[in-house]
Amino acid sequence: MIPESFIQELLHRVDVVDLIDGYVPLKKAGANFAACCPFHNEKSPSFTVSPTKQFYHCFGCGAHGTAIGFLMEYSGLGFIDAIKELSNRVGLQVPEDEGRRPHDGPKITALTEIMARAAKYYYEQLKRSEKAIDYLKARGVSGEIAQKFGIGYAPEGWQNLGTAFEDYTINELQIAGLVIKNEQGRLYDRFRDRIMFPIMNQKGEVIAFGGRVLGAGEPKYLNSPETPLFEKGREVFGLPQARGALRDKDTAIVVEGYMDVVALAQHGIGNAVATLGTATTATHVQKLLRQVDHIVYCFDGDSAGRKAAWRALENSLEALPEQKSIGFVFLPEADDPDSFVRSQGTEAFERMVVQATPLSEFLLRELASHCDMTSAEGRAKLVAEAKPLLGRLQTPLLRLQLVKRLAEASGFSQPEVERLCDLRPIARPAPARVPRQAPSLLRPLLRLLLQKPELANGLPVDALPTNSAEARAVRSLCETIMAAGDPTPPYAALLERLRGSEDENILREAAAELMQQPFAEEDIDAEFDGAIKRLVEGENKRAFAQLQEKVSKLGVAGLSGEEKLHYLQALSTRGRTG
Repeated sequence: MIPESFIQELLHRVDVVDLIDGYVPLKKAGANFAACCPFHNEKSPSFTVSPTKQFYHCFGCGAHGTAIGFLMEYSGLGFIDAIKELSNRVGLQVPEDEGRRPHDGPKITALTEIMARAAKYYYEQLKRSEKAIDYLKARGVSGEIAQKFGIGYAPEGWQNLGTAFEDYTINELQIAGLVIKNEQGRLYDRFRDRIMFPIMNQKGEVIAFGGRVLGAGEPKYLNSPETPLFEKGREVFGLPQARGALRDKDTAIVVEGYMDVVALAQHGIGNAVATLGTATTATHVQKLLRQVDHIVYCFDGDSAGRKAAWRALENSLEALPEQKSIGFVFLPEADDPDSFVRSQGTEAFERMVVQATPLSEFLLRELASHCDMTSAEGRAKLVAEAKPLLGRLQTPLLRLQLVKRLAEASGFSQPEVERLCDLRPIARPAPARVPRQAPSLLRPLLRLLLQKPELANGLPVDALPTNSAEARAVRSLCETIMAAGDPTPPYAALLERLRGSEDENILREAAAELMQQPFAEEDIDAEFDGAIKRLVEGENKRAFAQLQEKVSKLGVAGLSGEEKLHYLQALSTRGRTG
């Protein structure tokens, strides 16, 4: 758990304008900076960055966040990784839980430096090996693509890395998975006489390697073992190189091999990535769906390819959110993506991607292929086999469509399928009811608090209505400001504290409005006093209306002593002002 105080200090040190400008060139636009949005295609700039409030907002697609949010959205990093990346930029040490802090072993930075040096060594060796160059040429790989992916060559021999490192015996080389110690204590290189594919994290740092044997040796592909840098169930090959194409196409093509990714890139299809000798995991899916709305799995058309596709489907169900989609492409049995794109061309491959089989159709078709749909037993089996899969889906609309299709195919009714599969409604928070008068009173108040959070100290929270989403957001914002203590956190820190809350969207909308129409500093206090006055007057009117309604039904005698006092005071006040 990273302390809130550390996140606030980090956001204070990071300049969101400098950060974003390193990825997306920004231009001055009045008090803010602007660019074409990196998260959706547009011709005129609607992506705006506020240097004073330290957040960005796109008035086209609604993307909104802090420096942390930008790295998460743009680079696909998780929250913790984004914190670490920003901390490295400004020289802060991320605090760790004592129970999780590694007391032994090398630092991550040391291992990262070792992997970078090894990658450079392998890349230089490729230039000196005619047979490695000939192999890549035969596979249609140009020098430009080899450079883009950092492809290298591990020479024959047992201790070639000894020329790249001053001390071949250091423990870090073994921990990084580059060097192996046998039972006799002898050290030797893990990768020998192989084409080397560096595996990079989303920051572009080499964290592992995949080695493809030259000739007929086994194993055909050899991957780095899992290390403190590398966990194969979390990483995909080619992601840093694909980032621009992923944004342009809004689709990630997931293939099985390194050469498939490289060959597709060679033919202008840059949005392909590969899993690393393992089945696609939910973490892979979540990572990719942070960057695109669509994933298309591309597998060989043989039985092994269909099995791999089914495993990918099973692991995608829980990770698939609303408004995202997953499809499947099956190539002819004799082909893989590399051979298909070389023989059939780019357009034919991209056409197959566009026409990919939707997840729902593949799921039902695959289940039905194992059932005798002409018999009652077979149709019952179809529903039984669908039950665990439907239970894992977290997308209500897709699940409803599948239930309807199952009902049609099985002969059961829709309610019967839901009952047989033990399907309960997927919980979604009900939208709060917002009275018509609330926005005019509360939205300016929300913007004032975002521009000057210290005003929360003077806000009468009890005067806020109880049935308004914006009132709830004001109340939540005030509670967050008060709980933070001194110094009062700025908007960027408040946004991170309220990340994932039910009030986050309303706060984003108010902040976007504030970006376009900030209050003049000299007018803020007067605007706040006016807003509070209108708020209290509105609450008094509502309270008086409720008392009047009670009096009309029960008479004055039906009021409590306290209610009578308030009623008489209100009548007196209205008499003086009326």
